[in-house]
Formats: sequence, C-alpha cells, structure tokens
Amino acid sequence: MMNEGRVCKQKPRRRVLLGLICFAAGSISVFSGALCAAQSPAATPDNDIAGAWQGTLHVPAAANHPAIDLRIVNRITKGDDGKLMVSDYSIDQGGGEMKASSASFEDGVLKFAIEAIDGSYEGKMSADGKSIAGNWTQGPNPLPLLFERTTPETEWAIPPAPARLPPMAADAHPSFEVATIEPSAPDEPGKLYGVRGNHFKTIDMTLTDLIGFAYGVQQKQVVGQPQWMDKNKWDIEAQPDVPGAPNRQQVATMVQKLLADRFQLKFHKDTKELSAYLLTVAKGGQKMSAGSADPNQLPALFFRGLGVLTVQNATMQDFAGLMQTAVLDRPVVDQTELQGKWNFLLKWTPDESQFGGMGIKVSPPTDAMDAPPPLFTAIQEQIGLKLEAGKAQVPVLVIDKAEQPSAH
Repeated sequence: MMNEGRVCKQKPRRRVLLGLICFAAGSISVFSGALCAAQSPAATPDNDIAGAWQGTLHVPAAANHPAIDLRIVNRITKGDDGKLMVSDYSIDQGGGEMKASSASFEDGVLKFAIEAIDGSYEGKMSADGKSIAGNWTQGPNPLPLLFERTTPETEWAIPPAPARLPPMAADAHPSFEVATIEPSAPDEPGKLYGVRGNHFKTIDMTLTDLIGFAYGVQQKQVVGQPQWMDKNKWDIEAQPDVPGAPNRQQVATMVQKLLADRFQLKFHKDTKELSAYLLTVAKGGQKMSAGSADPNQLPALFFRGLGVLTVQNATMQDFAGLMQTAVLDRPVVDQTELQGKWNFLLKWTPDESQFGGMGIKVSPPTDAMDAPPPLFTAIQEQIGLKLEAGKAQVPVLVIDKAEQPSAH
C-alpha cells in the first residue's frame, strides 16, 4: 500500500501480530498500522471487562528472527448499543491501533479476533477480575498471553501515530526526479515493489514485472520481448518531483515514464484471445464487507503467508490484478460488476501452479484434515465470488524496443 503501508511483493516469512499492509503481496516486515472492522455484540459479563489490560507476548526464536518480547495494550469498551469493542496496541511494533472484527465476553471468557491479520485471542478472567489468562493464535502455534488490568497511571505509553504525509495533488502528473537503477544481487529470493511515503523502491524485478505493474497487465499480456526482459532483474530507488504521497495511478504514471526514459521502452497495443480466469459473483451473492468511503484511503492487499490474503479497501480490479500478477499464471478478468471498495480475508491451500509471479516454488499440498480448501473453492465459500478458467479477449502490449538501463 502507499503511505498507509506500501506496494510490495516479496517472499513471505513468519509474521508476528501485525501484518505489513501491502498493495500486491506478502512481506518480511513486522510493521504497525491501523486496521478497522466491525464489532460483534457481547454477552452479559460476569465481571466488568471494560477497561485497559496489558501483557507481554513472548515470541520464541525462529529461523528468520530471534526470540522477542512484545508488549500489548488491550483496551476494551462498550458502545451505546452494548457491543463490545476491543482495540489492541503492539507497543514494540509502533503502537498502531488494531480494532477487533469480533469480540465477546461470556461466562468469564474473553474472545476476540482481528480478521485483517488472521489473529485471535481467547482467555479466562480470574476470580478477582484482575487478570485474563489465555492464548494468542496467529498461525499454527498458539502463544500464551496473560493480560492484567491496568490504570492510567500504570498503563504502558502508546507511541504517537507517525505524521501522515499529505496526499499528492490529485491533478499532479509526477515524474521521478531522481532514480537509481542497479542489477539485483544474484539469487535474491522473492520480489518487492513498494512506496513508503513518496519513496519508490523495487527489489529483484524484471522489466516485464515492471511493465506488469505500470500498465496493470499479467506477464502473458506482454509479447514480443527479448529474453533478457524476463531474465535480468533490477533494484530501483526513486523519488518523485512533486511533494506528497502519490496515489496508485500516480505511481504507475511515474514508473511508465521511467521505463520510457531509462529502458527506452516502446510498444504498441493490441488485443488477443488468451486463456484466462474469469472472476464473477457466485450464485449465493458476495460475502465481503464494504471498505472505506474515503477516496484518499489506499488499498491494502497483503499475504501473511502463502494462501493467507488480507484485503482492505480494494476494488475488484485491485484484487484481480493481485491474483494475476502474484498468484495465477494467466490474466484474471473481472466480470463481477461490483463497484466500490471491499474488505475480506481469504485462506486457501496453494498448489504447485501458484505464486510463480512472486518467484516462489510451492510444495505439493498435504492431506491435512485442518488444511484450508483449494483456491477456487475458498473464493466461492469465503467471499462469494467465482473463479473459472476460460478464454477472453484481453489487451496485450507488443514490445517494439527496449534497452538495458544505465545505473544513473
């Protein structure tokens, strides 16, 4: 995502508590940001659960990170309608607010879930009402988490939210004022492209990858290119010549200008019938929740792992674009006719044909009883859409000229 996260694409790794908000794919970062969703009604509590609670989550060492301790503040309130509302703050990850998508307190048991990061908590309040002992679950291994009731005097200080870069003027047509392009390190795993504030960065991206991002096409919609366009990879650092945080189209415009200037890219457009996946609304209707109505709220699409996708404030075109560039091996054509922005969590078991666009080789799926369903089943069951293989006339970009760039 841009500014409220970043546009990114990289080989996913283990993630703790708070997922990085991304426009196109997974990430290696542990990052703090604000995520919101609706709340569920609470049952009548045995003790008053409202108030501030805090505890430390002890995360054991893993292959890609050392053992870490994360201080968590958990604020619980009730709305005028009696609904229980839970807000979590991970102090050591920036302190961004995470609002629970569902919450309940019944028979002394607190339960809440944060759908956007696929996390949940369940704990039992002590008899004296001063603590809640339970487990935080985010992935296959639950971790113990003890919350203790706190007061304004003893509550850990929550870091102030970082200043948000104002959006770039809507009528601006920016270019990159400064851009450095260098060959990627050999055998660099995964890919990344992103915007942090107004700073653009890529890692391990081919020219064909960059064209796909800049023009919203799948790799098979780029034709007639020399072999080096699909083989040679580039790292790019660039800064725009207009102040403010660019929107998705402004980033694409800057990349288009960069490709024409530094790669001497020239092409012409055509249409071609290709094998594609057709995205439609399933018979029972869509099952997604509405996203933000704020026009400046950028889409957030990120993987917490292969087959665990969180989507926030994204259009169907955003979703189709992510699936065709990161997950599937052919174009995805949006035929849903759904307007607006949407939120949902999609969990599936990938197969060997998926995630090639991220440079990842997926192992064959196991027969585990608790494994999520395959992608096409998950899309229909979980979000009420349908993805079917078919043929479609799609736009293609026919390459007329391209050159390998200089570093500066």
